[in-house]
Amino acid sequence: MRTPVYAPNGVVATSQPLAAQAGVAMLREGGTAVDAAVAAAITLAVVQPGSNDLGGDLFALVWDGRQLHGLNASGRSPAALTQELMAASALPPTAALGGAQAAAATAPPARGWLPVTVPGAPAGWADLHARFGRLPFERLFDDAIRYAEGGFPVSPATARNWAAAVGVHAGLSDEACAHWARTFTLDGRAPAAGERFANPNAGRALRLISGSHARDFYHGEVAAAMVRHAWNTAGLLTGDDLAGHESTWVEPMSARYHGYEVHELPPNGQGVAALQAFALLDGLPGVPGTHQQIEAMKLGFADAHAYVADPLFGTPPDLLDPSYLDSRRTLIGERAADPPPGDPMRGGTVYLATADASGMMVSLIQSSYMGFGSFVTIPEYGFGLQNRGAGFSLDPAHPNVAAGGKRPFHTIIPGFLSRDGVPVGPFGVMGGHMQPQGHLQLVTATVDGGLDPQAALAQPRWYWTSGLDVVVEPSFDRAILADLSARGHRISVATEVSTFGMGQAIWRTPHGYVAGSEPRADGQAAPC
Repeated sequence: MRTPVYAPNGVVATSQPLAAQAGVAMLREGGTAVDAAVAAAITLAVVQPGSNDLGGDLFALVWDGRQLHGLNASGRSPAALTQELMAASALPPTAALGGAQAAAATAPPARGWLPVTVPGAPAGWADLHARFGRLPFERLFDDAIRYAEGGFPVSPATARNWAAAVGVHAGLSDEACAHWARTFTLDGRAPAAGERFANPNAGRALRLISGSHARDFYHGEVAAAMVRHAWNTAGLLTGDDLAGHESTWVEPMSARYHGYEVHELPPNGQGVAALQAFALLDGLPGVPGTHQQIEAMKLGFADAHAYVADPLFGTPPDLLDPSYLDSRRTLIGERAADPPPGDPMRGGTVYLATADASGMMVSLIQSSYMGFGSFVTIPEYGFGLQNRGAGFSLDPAHPNVAAGGKRPFHTIIPGFLSRDGVPVGPFGVMGGHMQPQGHLQLVTATVDGGLDPQAALAQPRWYWTSGLDVVVEPSFDRAILADLSARGHRISVATEVSTFGMGQAIWRTPHGYVAGSEPRADGQAAPC
Protein backbone atom coordinates (compact mmCIF):
# COMPACT_ATOMS: atom_id res chain seq x y z
CA MET A 1 0.00 0.00 0.00
CA ARG A 2 1.27 3.47 -0.85
CA THR A 3 2.18 5.92 1.89
CA PRO A 4 1.67 9.69 1.65
CA VAL A 5 4.41 11.86 0.21
CA TYR A 6 5.75 14.65 2.44
CA ALA A 7 7.39 17.62 0.75
CA PRO A 8 8.94 20.71 2.39
CA ASN A 9 9.10 23.02 -0.65
CA GLY A 10 6.54 21.82 -3.17
CA VAL A 11 4.94 18.78 -4.73
CA VAL A 12 3.30 17.56 -7.94
CA ALA A 13 0.68 14.80 -7.94
CA THR A 14 -0.48 13.44 -11.28
CA SER A 15 -1.96 10.36 -12.91
CA GLN A 16 1.35 9.48 -14.66
CA PRO A 17 4.91 9.43 -13.25
CA LEU A 18 6.62 11.06 -16.25
CA ALA A 19 4.25 14.03 -16.01
CA ALA A 20 4.87 14.35 -12.27
CA GLN A 21 8.61 14.51 -12.93
CA ALA A 22 8.10 17.15 -15.62
CA GLY A 23 6.23 19.32 -13.13
CA VAL A 24 8.79 18.89 -10.35
CA ALA A 25 11.56 19.90 -12.78
CA MET A 26 9.83 23.27 -13.15
CA LEU A 27 9.68 23.75 -9.38
CA ARG A 28 13.39 22.98 -9.06
CA GLU A 29 14.15 25.59 -11.72
CA GLY A 30 12.34 28.23 -9.67
CA GLY A 31 9.00 28.02 -11.42
CA THR A 32 5.65 28.52 -9.74
CA ALA A 33 3.04 25.90 -9.00
CA VAL A 34 1.33 27.05 -12.21
CA ASP A 35 4.51 26.49 -14.23
CA ALA A 36 4.65 22.99 -12.74
CA ALA A 37 0.96 22.34 -13.41
CA VAL A 38 1.10 23.49 -17.03
CA ALA A 39 4.28 21.49 -17.74
CA ALA A 40 2.67 18.39 -16.22
CA ALA A 41 -0.55 18.96 -18.15
CA ILE A 42 1.27 19.34 -21.48
CA THR A 43 3.27 16.19 -20.77
CA LEU A 44 0.11 14.27 -19.87
CA ALA A 45 -1.33 15.17 -23.28
CA VAL A 46 1.54 13.15 -24.79
CA VAL A 47 2.07 10.26 -22.37
CA GLN A 48 -1.59 9.56 -21.53
CA PRO A 49 -3.28 10.21 -24.88
CA GLY A 50 -6.46 8.18 -24.38
CA SER A 51 -7.47 10.38 -21.48
CA ASN A 52 -6.44 13.80 -22.76
CA ASP A 53 -4.81 15.41 -25.77
CA LEU A 54 -3.98 18.76 -27.35
CA GLY A 55 -7.54 18.72 -28.67
CA GLY A 56 -9.19 18.57 -25.24
CA ASP A 57 -10.47 20.99 -22.58
CA LEU A 58 -9.15 22.23 -19.25
CA PHE A 59 -10.47 23.64 -15.97
CA ALA A 60 -8.35 24.93 -13.08
CA LEU A 61 -8.47 26.43 -9.61
CA VAL A 62 -5.44 28.47 -8.48
CA TRP A 63 -4.72 29.62 -4.94
CA ASP A 64 -2.25 32.49 -5.43
CA GLY A 65 -1.39 32.87 -1.75
CA ARG A 66 -4.25 35.25 -1.00
CA GLN A 67 -7.33 34.17 -2.94
CA LEU A 68 -8.75 31.45 -5.16
CA HIS A 69 -9.12 31.95 -8.91
CA GLY A 70 -11.06 29.82 -11.39
CA LEU A 71 -10.36 29.24 -15.08
CA ASN A 72 -12.89 27.73 -17.47
CA ALA A 73 -10.84 26.73 -20.52
CA SER A 74 -13.56 24.67 -22.17
CA GLY A 75 -14.46 25.19 -25.80
CA ARG A 76 -17.68 26.00 -27.56
CA SER A 77 -19.51 24.13 -30.29
CA PRO A 78 -19.11 25.14 -33.93
CA ALA A 79 -21.46 27.94 -34.95
CA ALA A 80 -23.13 25.67 -37.51
CA LEU A 81 -24.21 23.06 -34.95
CA THR A 82 -27.95 22.68 -34.37
CA GLN A 83 -30.16 20.46 -32.27
CA GLU A 84 -31.65 19.07 -35.48
CA LEU A 85 -28.23 17.94 -36.77
CA MET A 86 -27.49 16.22 -33.48
CA ALA A 87 -30.91 14.58 -33.30
CA ALA A 88 -30.58 13.22 -36.83
CA SER A 89 -27.55 11.19 -35.71
CA ALA A 90 -28.84 10.33 -32.22
CA LEU A 91 -27.76 7.13 -30.50
CA PRO A 92 -29.70 4.62 -28.37
CA PRO A 93 -29.95 5.38 -24.63
CA THR A 94 -26.61 5.67 -22.84
CA ALA A 95 -25.52 5.85 -19.23
CA ALA A 96 -22.38 7.79 -20.11
CA LEU A 97 -23.48 10.75 -17.99
CA GLY A 98 -25.75 8.85 -15.63
CA GLY A 99 -28.90 10.22 -14.02
CA ALA A 100 -31.28 12.15 -16.24
CA GLN A 101 -29.10 11.79 -19.33
CA ALA A 102 -29.14 8.00 -18.95
CA ALA A 103 -32.93 8.04 -18.94
CA ALA A 104 -33.17 10.00 -22.18
CA ALA A 105 -34.73 8.21 -25.13
CA THR A 106 -31.72 9.01 -27.29
CA ALA A 107 -28.29 10.53 -26.79
CA PRO A 108 -26.08 12.75 -28.96
CA PRO A 109 -23.53 11.00 -31.18
CA ALA A 110 -20.25 10.28 -29.40
CA ARG A 111 -17.76 9.87 -32.27
CA GLY A 112 -16.94 11.72 -35.47
CA TRP A 113 -17.28 15.45 -36.09
CA LEU A 114 -20.71 16.22 -34.61
CA PRO A 115 -19.65 16.03 -30.93
CA VAL A 116 -16.40 17.97 -31.54
CA THR A 117 -16.14 21.31 -29.75
CA VAL A 118 -13.30 23.82 -30.02
CA PRO A 119 -10.34 22.56 -27.93
CA GLY A 120 -9.66 24.80 -24.95
CA ALA A 121 -6.59 23.20 -23.36
CA PRO A 122 -3.83 25.02 -25.33
CA ALA A 123 -5.39 28.41 -24.62
CA GLY A 124 -5.81 27.37 -20.99
CA TRP A 125 -2.09 26.56 -20.70
CA ALA A 126 -1.19 29.97 -22.12
CA ASP A 127 -3.70 31.87 -19.98
CA LEU A 128 -2.59 30.21 -16.74
CA HIS A 129 1.05 30.89 -17.54
CA ALA A 130 0.44 34.51 -18.54
CA ARG A 131 -1.17 35.28 -15.19
CA PHE A 132 0.79 33.13 -12.75
CA GLY A 133 3.85 31.71 -14.54
CA ARG A 134 7.48 32.68 -14.03
CA LEU A 135 9.54 30.48 -16.37
CA PRO A 136 9.56 30.99 -20.16
CA PHE A 137 6.44 29.44 -21.70
CA GLU A 138 8.53 27.45 -24.18
CA ARG A 139 10.41 25.76 -21.32
CA LEU A 140 7.20 24.14 -20.08
CA PHE A 141 7.00 22.07 -23.29
CA ASP A 142 10.49 20.54 -23.23
CA ASP A 143 9.65 17.20 -21.63
CA ALA A 144 6.45 16.74 -23.64
CA ILE A 145 8.24 17.44 -26.92
CA ARG A 146 11.07 15.07 -26.00
CA TYR A 147 8.61 12.26 -25.23
CA ALA A 148 6.56 12.93 -28.36
CA GLU A 149 9.54 12.95 -30.70
CA GLY A 150 11.79 10.41 -28.98
CA GLY A 151 9.18 8.13 -27.46
CA PHE A 152 8.16 7.13 -23.94
CA PRO A 153 7.39 3.84 -22.17
CA VAL A 154 3.62 3.36 -21.97
CA SER A 155 2.34 2.92 -18.41
CA PRO A 156 0.10 -0.09 -17.52
CA ALA A 157 -3.25 1.67 -17.03
CA THR A 158 -2.74 3.72 -20.19
CA ALA A 159 -1.94 0.54 -22.13
CA ARG A 160 -5.17 -1.13 -20.95
CA ASN A 161 -7.31 1.82 -21.97
CA TRP A 162 -5.47 2.13 -25.28
CA ALA A 163 -6.18 -1.50 -26.13
CA ALA A 164 -9.88 -0.97 -25.42
CA ALA A 165 -9.89 2.07 -27.71
CA VAL A 166 -8.51 -0.01 -30.59
CA GLY A 167 -11.61 -2.19 -30.31
CA VAL A 168 -13.91 0.84 -30.30
CA HIS A 169 -12.19 2.34 -33.33
CA ALA A 170 -12.54 -0.93 -35.24
CA GLY A 171 -16.31 -0.42 -35.21
CA LEU A 172 -16.18 3.07 -36.72
CA SER A 173 -16.59 3.69 -40.43
CA ASP A 174 -16.47 7.50 -40.38
CA GLU A 175 -13.80 8.82 -42.76
CA ALA A 176 -12.97 11.59 -40.28
CA CYS A 177 -11.76 8.97 -37.80
CA ALA A 178 -9.62 6.94 -40.23
CA HIS A 179 -6.39 8.76 -39.42
CA TRP A 180 -6.57 7.76 -35.75
CA ALA A 181 -5.11 4.31 -36.39
CA ARG A 182 -2.19 5.77 -38.35
CA THR A 183 -1.36 8.06 -35.43
CA PHE A 184 -2.17 6.03 -32.34
CA THR A 185 -1.51 2.38 -33.20
CA LEU A 186 1.50 0.24 -34.05
CA ASP A 187 0.41 -1.54 -37.22
CA GLY A 188 -3.16 -1.66 -35.93
CA ARG A 189 -2.52 -2.59 -32.32
CA ALA A 190 -2.12 -0.61 -29.11
CA PRO A 191 1.33 -0.40 -27.52
CA ALA A 192 1.85 -2.78 -24.62
CA ALA A 193 2.76 -1.69 -21.09
CA GLY A 194 6.42 -0.72 -21.06
CA GLU A 195 6.64 -0.54 -24.85
CA ARG A 196 8.05 2.65 -26.32
CA PHE A 197 5.67 4.84 -28.31
CA ALA A 198 6.54 8.01 -30.22
CA ASN A 199 4.31 10.59 -31.90
CA PRO A 200 6.66 12.99 -33.74
CA ASN A 201 3.75 14.80 -35.41
CA ALA A 202 2.47 15.78 -31.96
CA GLY A 203 5.94 17.14 -31.26
CA ARG A 204 5.55 19.33 -34.34
CA ALA A 205 2.22 20.69 -33.07
CA LEU A 206 3.67 21.30 -29.60
CA ARG A 207 6.57 23.30 -31.03
CA LEU A 208 4.11 25.53 -32.87
CA ILE A 209 1.97 26.01 -29.77
CA SER A 210 4.94 26.75 -27.51
CA GLY A 211 6.54 29.21 -29.91
CA SER A 212 3.34 31.19 -30.38
CA HIS A 213 1.94 31.03 -26.83
CA ALA A 214 -0.88 28.90 -28.30
CA ARG A 215 -1.87 31.50 -30.90
CA ASP A 216 -0.92 29.17 -33.77
CA PHE A 217 -3.41 26.61 -32.51
CA TYR A 218 -6.31 29.01 -33.05
CA HIS A 219 -5.07 31.35 -35.81
CA GLY A 220 -2.12 29.73 -37.59
CA GLU A 221 -0.78 26.55 -39.12
CA VAL A 222 -2.39 24.14 -36.65
CA ALA A 223 -5.75 25.89 -36.94
CA ALA A 224 -5.54 25.66 -40.72
CA ALA A 225 -4.89 21.90 -40.47
CA MET A 226 -7.99 21.38 -38.33
CA VAL A 227 -10.16 23.42 -40.68
CA ARG A 228 -8.77 21.59 -43.71
CA HIS A 229 -9.53 18.19 -42.17
CA ALA A 230 -13.06 19.34 -41.28
CA TRP A 231 -13.62 20.56 -44.85
CA ASN A 232 -12.35 17.30 -46.34
CA THR A 233 -14.42 15.05 -44.07
CA ALA A 234 -17.73 16.95 -43.63
CA GLY A 235 -16.95 18.54 -40.26
CA LEU A 236 -18.59 21.72 -38.97
CA LEU A 237 -15.47 23.32 -37.46
CA THR A 238 -14.36 26.56 -39.15
CA GLY A 239 -11.56 29.07 -38.84
CA ASP A 240 -13.97 31.54 -37.25
CA ASP A 241 -14.90 28.97 -34.60
CA LEU A 242 -11.24 28.56 -33.66
CA ALA A 243 -10.32 32.23 -33.89
CA GLY A 244 -13.24 33.18 -31.66
CA HIS A 245 -12.20 30.92 -28.80
CA GLU A 246 -11.23 32.37 -25.43
CA SER A 247 -10.95 31.07 -21.88
CA THR A 248 -13.02 32.59 -19.08
CA TRP A 249 -11.79 33.56 -15.61
CA VAL A 250 -14.64 32.78 -13.21
CA GLU A 251 -15.48 33.16 -9.53
CA PRO A 252 -15.37 29.74 -7.80
CA MET A 253 -18.45 28.49 -5.95
CA SER A 254 -18.33 26.96 -2.48
CA ALA A 255 -20.35 25.07 0.12
CA ARG A 256 -19.78 24.50 3.83
CA TYR A 257 -19.18 21.04 5.20
CA HIS A 258 -18.47 20.41 8.90
CA GLY A 259 -16.37 23.55 9.40
CA TYR A 260 -14.63 23.40 6.00
CA GLU A 261 -15.34 25.06 2.65
CA VAL A 262 -15.38 22.96 -0.52
CA HIS A 263 -14.72 24.96 -3.69
CA GLU A 264 -15.74 24.08 -7.26
CA LEU A 265 -16.11 25.93 -10.55
CA PRO A 266 -19.54 27.18 -11.64
CA PRO A 267 -21.46 25.75 -14.63
CA ASN A 268 -21.05 24.61 -17.39
CA GLY A 269 -19.40 21.96 -15.18
CA GLN A 270 -21.04 19.56 -12.74
CA GLY A 271 -19.19 20.82 -9.66
CA VAL A 272 -22.46 22.21 -8.30
CA ALA A 273 -23.70 18.61 -7.94
CA ALA A 274 -20.94 17.93 -5.42
CA LEU A 275 -21.50 21.25 -3.65
CA GLN A 276 -25.22 20.59 -3.28
CA ALA A 277 -24.48 17.17 -1.78
CA PHE A 278 -22.04 18.69 0.73
CA ALA A 279 -24.51 21.43 1.68
CA LEU A 280 -27.34 18.92 2.13
CA LEU A 281 -25.21 16.68 4.35
CA ASP A 282 -23.93 19.63 6.38
CA GLY A 283 -27.49 20.28 7.51
CA LEU A 284 -28.01 16.73 8.83
CA PRO A 285 -27.16 15.85 12.44
CA GLY A 286 -23.91 13.99 13.07
CA VAL A 287 -21.59 12.33 10.58
CA PRO A 288 -23.50 11.10 7.50
CA GLY A 289 -23.38 7.41 6.70
CA THR A 290 -22.98 5.93 3.25
CA HIS A 291 -26.75 5.83 2.68
CA GLN A 292 -27.09 9.56 3.41
CA GLN A 293 -24.11 10.35 1.16
CA ILE A 294 -25.61 8.42 -1.75
CA GLU A 295 -29.02 10.04 -1.35
CA ALA A 296 -27.52 13.54 -1.16
CA MET A 297 -25.46 12.83 -4.26
CA LYS A 298 -28.55 11.67 -6.16
CA LEU A 299 -30.27 14.97 -5.38
CA GLY A 300 -27.22 16.91 -6.54
CA PHE A 301 -27.09 14.99 -9.80
CA ALA A 302 -30.83 15.29 -10.44
CA ASP A 303 -30.61 19.08 -10.32
CA ALA A 304 -27.27 19.33 -12.15
CA HIS A 305 -28.52 17.24 -15.07
CA ALA A 306 -31.72 19.25 -15.23
CA TYR A 307 -30.33 22.79 -14.95
CA VAL A 308 -26.57 22.97 -15.65
CA ALA A 309 -25.78 24.55 -19.01
CA ASP A 310 -23.70 27.34 -20.51
CA PRO A 311 -24.67 30.36 -18.35
CA LEU A 312 -24.35 32.67 -21.38
CA PHE A 313 -27.46 31.00 -22.81
CA GLY A 314 -29.70 31.68 -19.83
CA THR A 315 -29.64 32.42 -16.12
CA PRO A 316 -29.21 29.18 -14.18
CA PRO A 317 -31.14 28.64 -10.95
CA ASP A 318 -29.40 28.98 -7.58
CA LEU A 319 -29.06 25.33 -6.60
CA LEU A 320 -27.31 26.33 -3.35
CA ASP A 321 -30.01 28.68 -2.08
CA PRO A 322 -30.48 27.81 1.65
CA SER A 323 -34.27 27.65 1.53
CA TYR A 324 -34.15 25.44 -1.56
CA LEU A 325 -31.59 23.17 0.12
CA ASP A 326 -33.86 22.90 3.16
CA SER A 327 -36.69 21.65 0.99
CA ARG A 328 -34.47 19.15 -0.85
CA ARG A 329 -32.93 17.88 2.39
CA THR A 330 -36.32 16.59 3.50
CA LEU A 331 -36.12 14.03 0.67
CA ILE A 332 -33.21 12.23 2.34
CA GLY A 333 -35.08 9.51 4.17
CA GLU A 334 -34.35 6.06 5.53
CA ARG A 335 -34.99 4.31 2.21
CA ALA A 336 -33.24 4.53 -1.16
CA ALA A 337 -35.02 6.86 -3.56
CA ASP A 338 -34.87 7.92 -7.21
CA PRO A 339 -35.54 11.65 -6.90
CA PRO A 340 -36.67 13.91 -9.75
CA PRO A 341 -35.14 17.38 -10.20
CA GLY A 342 -36.44 20.06 -7.88
CA ASP A 343 -37.97 23.38 -8.89
CA PRO A 344 -35.56 26.07 -7.63
CA MET A 345 -36.23 29.75 -8.16
CA ARG A 346 -34.73 30.85 -11.46
CA GLY A 347 -32.39 33.74 -10.91
CA GLY A 348 -11.15 8.91 -20.78
CA THR A 349 -9.72 12.61 -18.12
CA VAL A 350 -6.53 13.45 -16.25
CA TYR A 351 -6.21 15.35 -12.98
CA LEU A 352 -3.17 16.91 -11.34
CA ALA A 353 -2.40 19.03 -8.30
CA THR A 354 0.69 21.13 -7.60
CA ALA A 355 2.05 23.31 -4.82
CA ASP A 356 5.16 25.47 -4.42
CA ALA A 357 7.25 26.93 -1.62
CA SER A 358 5.43 30.29 -1.75
CA GLY A 359 2.07 28.68 -0.94
CA MET A 360 0.64 28.79 -4.47
CA MET A 361 -1.47 25.69 -5.21
CA VAL A 362 -3.17 24.46 -8.38
CA SER A 363 -6.05 22.06 -9.00
CA LEU A 364 -6.17 21.25 -12.73
CA ILE A 365 -8.13 18.78 -14.82
CA GLN A 366 -8.10 18.24 -18.58
CA SER A 367 -9.76 15.72 -20.83
CA SER A 368 -10.75 14.53 -24.28
CA TYR A 369 -13.84 12.97 -22.61
CA MET A 370 -14.61 9.38 -23.67
CA GLY A 371 -11.49 7.35 -24.49
CA PHE A 372 -9.68 9.21 -27.30
CA GLY A 373 -12.62 11.60 -27.57
CA SER A 374 -14.20 11.84 -31.01
CA PHE A 375 -11.47 9.71 -32.69
CA VAL A 376 -11.15 12.59 -35.19
CA THR A 377 -7.37 12.95 -35.56
CA ILE A 378 -5.60 15.77 -37.38
CA PRO A 379 -3.29 14.46 -40.12
CA GLU A 380 0.41 15.38 -39.78
CA TYR A 381 -0.09 17.04 -36.38
CA GLY A 382 -0.54 13.97 -34.21
CA PHE A 383 -3.47 14.89 -31.97
CA GLY A 384 -7.14 14.02 -31.64
CA LEU A 385 -10.17 16.17 -30.88
CA GLN A 386 -12.49 15.85 -27.91
CA ASN A 387 -16.13 14.78 -28.08
CA ARG A 388 -17.55 17.11 -25.43
CA GLY A 389 -20.57 17.83 -27.59
CA ALA A 390 -21.84 14.41 -26.50
CA GLY A 391 -22.72 16.20 -23.25
CA PHE A 392 -25.45 18.26 -24.94
CA SER A 393 -29.12 17.46 -24.54
CA LEU A 394 -31.36 16.68 -27.52
CA ASP A 395 -34.44 18.06 -25.75
CA PRO A 396 -35.30 21.43 -27.34
CA ALA A 397 -36.70 22.64 -24.00
CA HIS A 398 -33.59 21.75 -21.99
CA PRO A 399 -31.17 24.60 -21.09
CA ASN A 400 -28.30 22.37 -22.25
CA VAL A 401 -29.82 21.70 -25.70
CA ALA A 402 -27.29 21.46 -28.54
CA ALA A 403 -26.69 24.78 -30.30
CA GLY A 404 -23.94 26.66 -32.07
CA GLY A 405 -21.31 28.63 -30.12
CA LYS A 406 -22.32 26.99 -26.84
CA ARG A 407 -20.37 25.23 -24.11
CA PRO A 408 -21.90 21.81 -23.30
CA PHE A 409 -22.49 20.23 -19.90
CA HIS A 410 -19.04 19.24 -18.66
CA THR A 411 -18.08 16.39 -16.35
CA ILE A 412 -14.50 17.42 -15.48
CA ILE A 413 -14.21 19.38 -12.23
CA PRO A 414 -11.20 20.43 -10.15
CA GLY A 415 -11.75 20.75 -6.40
CA PHE A 416 -10.18 22.78 -3.58
CA LEU A 417 -10.60 22.57 0.20
CA SER A 418 -10.19 25.35 2.76
CA ARG A 419 -11.08 26.01 6.39
CA ASP A 420 -12.10 29.44 7.66
CA GLY A 421 -10.52 31.03 4.61
CA VAL A 422 -7.20 29.24 5.09
CA PRO A 423 -6.27 26.91 2.22
CA VAL A 424 -6.03 23.18 2.86
CA GLY A 425 -5.31 22.21 -0.71
CA PRO A 426 -6.27 20.99 -4.19
CA PHE A 427 -7.92 17.67 -4.95
CA GLY A 428 -9.64 15.85 -7.76
CA VAL A 429 -11.00 12.51 -8.89
CA MET A 430 -11.27 11.45 -12.55
CA GLY A 431 -14.01 9.49 -14.25
CA GLY A 432 -17.01 11.34 -15.74
CA HIS A 433 -20.10 10.73 -13.58
CA MET A 434 -17.81 9.49 -10.78
CA GLN A 435 -16.14 12.85 -10.22
CA PRO A 436 -18.61 14.59 -7.86
CA GLN A 437 -19.07 11.27 -6.05
CA GLY A 438 -15.32 10.92 -5.68
CA HIS A 439 -15.05 14.49 -4.38
CA LEU A 440 -17.69 13.72 -1.78
CA GLN A 441 -16.01 10.53 -0.61
CA LEU A 442 -12.49 11.98 -0.53
CA VAL A 443 -13.50 15.07 1.46
CA THR A 444 -15.69 13.19 3.96
CA ALA A 445 -12.86 10.70 4.54
CA THR A 446 -10.56 13.66 5.21
CA VAL A 447 -12.89 15.85 7.28
CA ASP A 448 -14.88 13.22 9.17
CA GLY A 449 -12.36 10.37 9.12
CA GLY A 450 -9.21 12.41 9.73
CA LEU A 451 -7.33 10.53 7.00
CA ASP A 452 -4.25 11.79 5.16
CA PRO A 453 -4.59 12.26 1.37
CA GLN A 454 -3.17 8.87 0.47
CA ALA A 455 -5.35 6.97 2.94
CA ALA A 456 -8.43 8.96 1.91
CA LEU A 457 -7.83 8.14 -1.77
CA ALA A 458 -7.36 4.46 -0.95
CA GLN A 459 -10.71 4.04 0.81
CA PRO A 460 -13.09 1.61 -0.98
CA ARG A 461 -15.59 3.62 -3.02
CA TRP A 462 -19.22 3.42 -4.01
CA TYR A 463 -20.53 4.63 -7.36
CA TRP A 464 -24.18 5.52 -7.93
CA THR A 465 -25.03 4.83 -11.58
CA SER A 466 -28.76 5.57 -11.89
CA GLY A 467 -32.05 4.87 -10.15
CA LEU A 468 -31.47 2.59 -7.15
CA ASP A 469 -28.31 1.00 -8.59
CA VAL A 470 -25.03 1.37 -6.70
CA VAL A 471 -21.76 -0.31 -7.64
CA VAL A 472 -19.08 -0.86 -4.98
CA GLU A 473 -15.46 -1.96 -4.93
CA PRO A 474 -14.78 -5.57 -3.89
CA SER A 475 -13.20 -4.52 -0.58
CA PHE A 476 -16.21 -2.47 0.56
CA ASP A 477 -17.36 -3.08 4.13
CA ARG A 478 -19.88 -5.96 4.13
CA ALA A 479 -21.87 -4.62 7.09
CA ILE A 480 -22.43 -1.32 5.28
CA LEU A 481 -23.48 -3.22 2.14
CA ALA A 482 -26.03 -5.19 4.14
CA ASP A 483 -27.45 -1.94 5.53
CA LEU A 484 -27.65 -0.39 2.05
CA SER A 485 -29.44 -3.42 0.68
CA ALA A 486 -31.92 -3.35 3.54
CA ARG A 487 -32.68 0.29 2.68
CA GLY A 488 -33.56 -0.60 -0.91
CA HIS A 489 -30.32 0.10 -2.77
CA ARG A 490 -29.55 -2.40 -5.53
CA ILE A 491 -25.93 -3.28 -4.86
CA SER A 492 -23.47 -4.88 -7.26
CA VAL A 493 -19.76 -5.50 -6.78
CA ALA A 494 -17.47 -4.33 -9.59
CA THR A 495 -14.54 -6.28 -10.96
CA GLU A 496 -12.90 -3.30 -12.69
CA VAL A 497 -11.42 -0.71 -10.29
CA SER A 498 -11.16 2.00 -12.97
CA THR A 499 -14.95 2.38 -12.62
CA PHE A 500 -14.33 4.32 -9.42
CA GLY A 501 -12.04 7.00 -10.82
CA MET A 502 -8.49 7.93 -10.08
CA GLY A 503 -7.37 11.00 -8.16
CA GLN A 504 -4.79 13.11 -6.40
CA ALA A 505 -4.79 15.45 -3.41
CA ILE A 506 -2.30 17.79 -1.71
CA TRP A 507 -2.90 19.15 1.78
CA ARG A 508 -0.91 22.01 3.29
CA THR A 509 0.69 21.36 6.69
CA PRO A 510 2.71 23.54 9.12
CA HIS A 511 5.88 21.87 7.75
CA GLY A 512 5.14 21.89 4.02
CA TYR A 513 2.79 19.58 2.12
CA VAL A 514 1.47 16.03 2.28
CA ALA A 515 0.25 14.45 -0.95
CA GLY A 516 -1.52 11.34 -2.12
CA SER A 517 -1.90 9.85 -5.59
CA GLU A 518 -4.41 7.32 -6.85
CA PRO A 519 -3.47 3.77 -5.77
CA ARG A 520 -5.78 2.23 -8.40
CA ALA A 521 -3.57 3.13 -11.35
CA ASP A 522 -0.25 4.74 -12.35
CA GLY A 523 -0.45 8.03 -10.44
CA GLN A 524 2.51 9.50 -8.61
CA ALA A 525 3.20 12.30 -6.16
CA ALA A 526 6.72 13.71 -6.54
CA PRO A 527 8.21 16.06 -3.90
CA CYS A 528 10.45 19.07 -4.28
